Amino acid sequence: MDKKMEQAQQIEAGRLAEAFRLFNRASEDLAGAYTSLQEQVAGLTAELALANGRLKREYEEKTALNERLALLLDALPAGVAVLDAMGRVEQANPAAACILGADIDGRVWEEFILTCLKPTATPGEWEMTHGQCRRVAVSETRLASSGGRLVLIHDVTETHRMKTQSARNERLAAMGEMAAGLAHQVRTPLAAALLYAGALENPRLPEKERTRCGARVVERLQHMEHLIRDMLTFARGEVTGGESMPVSALLAEAAQVFEPLARRREVGFVVSDDSLGAAVSGNRKALCSALVNLMENALDACTAGGCPPGKPSGRIQLSAQSVRGEVCFRVRDNGRGMDAATQARLFEPFFTTRADGTGLGLAIARGVVRAHGGAIDVESEPDAGAVFSLTLPACAGLHEPKQEPERRALCLSR
Repeated sequence: MDKKMEQAQQIEAGRLAEAFRLFNRASEDLAGAYTSLQEQVAGLTAELALANGRLKREYEEKTALNERLALLLDALPAGVAVLDAMGRVEQANPAAACILGADIDGRVWEEFILTCLKPTATPGEWEMTHGQCRRVAVSETRLASSGGRLVLIHDVTETHRMKTQSARNERLAAMGEMAAGLAHQVRTPLAAALLYAGALENPRLPEKERTRCGARVVERLQHMEHLIRDMLTFARGEVTGGESMPVSALLAEAAQVFEPLARRREVGFVVSDDSLGAAVSGNRKALCSALVNLMENALDACTAGGCPPGKPSGRIQLSAQSVRGEVCFRVRDNGRGMDAATQARLFEPFFTTRADGTGLGLAIARGVVRAHGGAIDVESEPDAGAVFSLTLPACAGLHEPKQEPERRALCLSR
């Protein structure tokens, strides 16, 4: 009995020793895991401290950047407005309020334009409507991230005034150069008028001759009046009034004026409209007159002395094309053309190749086009016809629905 109890105690002591051994191993494993966890926590704490340091530096840098941008925005002489996706002004600098004469924060930009600004003949430039003689240039840039827009506003009142004054000074300087030419141009019809008027004093002059001399006097005086009117038009060089007009309407009006002239001289006339509903802004009458003037010069090139040998009968084409925010009118003819020396002087006042010309038509046309912010160019070679290109800025305020290019032709046989 004692032997069995002793064996049981030995077994129990062995089990207890094994349990202590397992416990010690588990304690050691737990201590190792705890140490490793402490090391990981220390590493993560160090990384977190580094990340917090970077974030703090980035925050401080962005704060400094925002402060600098705010100071720069406030110091800018140009107005800046930030619009949200709905077109409402989220932020505007003090210069914007100063230039526009109103606080635009929180206002819908399009509504403000309709009530406080009116468009001018120059695309992108507006005039204030509430008693302020101020002219502003407005440009917009889309913000891809937010869907809003960034609006830049510049006060161009003084720039516009100086540009207008400079153009006027150039015209006045040209007037001095024109004086001698004008005296020569006026002297010839004046001498003829005096000659015919003197003949009218002869009491023995037959009634038929008296009537003819009277008609000649009136004709010469009318020539002088037309010459002086053209000179004054060139000297002013300004176009009063402005409207937005479709290019198709301007072409139709010019063609309506010119078609009878082409028909009378039996010259083919073609109108081609590739403007796709574009519009221009300015004085309708002045622009139409400039186009008609170019076509009358083309008509003279096709009929005076005839077309070059081997070429078909006279043909004139009036076309318009819209390209990258501009409208280009072209007057093309198959007439006698001109050399480089003639092209260089073509727009000089009183320079003309026509026996009955005043030499002011093309100079006036160029002045009108420049007053509208455009330009005139010519390409020609002797016996190869000529192409006059009249380029004007397109008007964003009026567009017709896009349609297929309209082409209308008037072909007249000899």
